[in-house]
Amino acid sequence: MGTSLGVAIFPADGDNAAELMGNADAALYRAKADGRGTARFFEPQMDKWLRERRALQRDLQAAISQQQLSIVYQPQADIGGDVIGFEALLRWNHPTRGNIPPSVFIPIAEESSLMIEIGEWVLREACREAAAWPRKLSVAVNLSPVQFKHGDLDRLVKSVLIETGLEPERLELEITEGVLIDDLERAISTLGHLKALGVRIAMDDFGTGYSSLSYLQSFPFDKIKIDQSFVRNIGLSQSSAIIRAVIGLGRGLDLPIIAEGVESTDQLAFLTRESCDQVQGYLVGRPCPISDYAKYVGRAEDVEQLARVRPAISARQEQSHGADSRQNSGIG
Repeated sequence: MGTSLGVAIFPADGDNAAELMGNADAALYRAKADGRGTARFFEPQMDKWLRERRALQRDLQAAISQQQLSIVYQPQADIGGDVIGFEALLRWNHPTRGNIPPSVFIPIAEESSLMIEIGEWVLREACREAAAWPRKLSVAVNLSPVQFKHGDLDRLVKSVLIETGLEPERLELEITEGVLIDDLERAISTLGHLKALGVRIAMDDFGTGYSSLSYLQSFPFDKIKIDQSFVRNIGLSQSSAIIRAVIGLGRGLDLPIIAEGVESTDQLAFLTRESCDQVQGYLVGRPCPISDYAKYVGRAEDVEQLARVRPAISARQEQSHGADSRQNSGIG
């Protein structure tokens, strides 16, 4: 477990105990926001940053009751191009600030009890939506470490599945290493209860943490998700080697591998050659309201046009075939 540290120095950052403590608290707040095990010294602009962050927290509380939050869905496809499911992604359209990135408001929600309420809402809405799809596609929902620490997850998931009528095997819960770091024993127990319900558990952002391999040994995950940072740098030998290793690991453990952040045909070509199982990213489809993917979920009037992204991917491959052939020869 990493420790975050905020530092304020006398007399530059305050000439009395109250001011020093307040500024040290601001520095600590920023250190926690920057990530586990970070130390920050107080800077004057931190005070403004902290005020804005607290204002956003108040606005986020209001956003829940005022229905400013929404869910968009990004398709996931097998390596051949058939859509197999969607990931549910949270969005916040602020009345005056516009769309606020999840990377900004999710950490704010996680610092308070708001993440419990928001996480429950996302789970329920995603399951309700997926249960209404004519095609039995999967839906992936991200779980926060806060939900593991303070929420009664297995009971919540069971309740939502019963309420919405979604088949358990169609629900995929994505977790990051952060879920397991603070209390591994409790997290493993909760994950075991969730798997007993019949849902699938995916290790998200694989390769970015400190102990991803040991966690695979601790719990029988159902899928490994390669972090997009490796896919983004797929032309670099180190990233390519890591992706090959993860795919090989998945093959050895009999686990499907999905690569996220796939945006170009050269990335897709590399993943195809390496026998990656599934892909997700802008090349397959952008996060959109589910109404934009009516054909994919079987709501199209013409049943013959049910969801396939293979034609779209193939068209893009043909358009840039010459360029891709040259680029692909240098991958890995």
